[in-house]
Amino acid sequence: GCVALYTTLGLGRALAHQESHDSLTGLPNRTLLQRRLERGLASIGSSGKTLTLMMLDLDGFKEVNDTFGHSTGDQVLVQVARRVVSSVRDVDTVVRLGGDEFAVLMAEGATDHASMLARRILAALELPIVLKNTTVGIAASIGIATGGAGDSAGELLRHADLVMYSAKGAGGNG
Repeated sequence: GCVALYTTLGLGRALAHQESHDSLTGLPNRTLLQRRLERGLASIGSSGKTLTLMMLDLDGFKEVNDTFGHSTGDQVLVQVARRVVSSVRDVDTVVRLGGDEFAVLMAEGATDHASMLARRILAALELPIVLKNTTVGIAASIGIATGGAGDSAGELLRHADLVMYSAKGAGGNG
């Protein structure tokens, strides 16, 4: 458990891990994403390269919690996290932002692969999630934004969020 983690990693490293990772899924969290975005945008400089950020929000997740309870909702989030991680490349970073929102920070130079990656994630989420006592169908809305020299991490997050909500407003699952 936690005591073994503290002993193995040392208290400082364990606390740093808790601060930068989601406790439910083990994925990096918003804090770590913000740092990686800032570092990535700063390293781009005037090279003309871009960073690509994908925001993902589950469609109808409130109904899952309302119908099956928060414990089942948590199990669904863990399964979604696994499916998203297995859909992306090892060089991409999958983040749980909170609630039913996730993000994927794509490796540098991957802008032209973003829509293909989004389709792969949507396909992985189309398969029903089979849990011990129930089967849950899930879908997601995805927004993709790119940022380059002069952009801030906050701007990139806002742009990806706006595009994601536009997809959600267009009926979701896209």
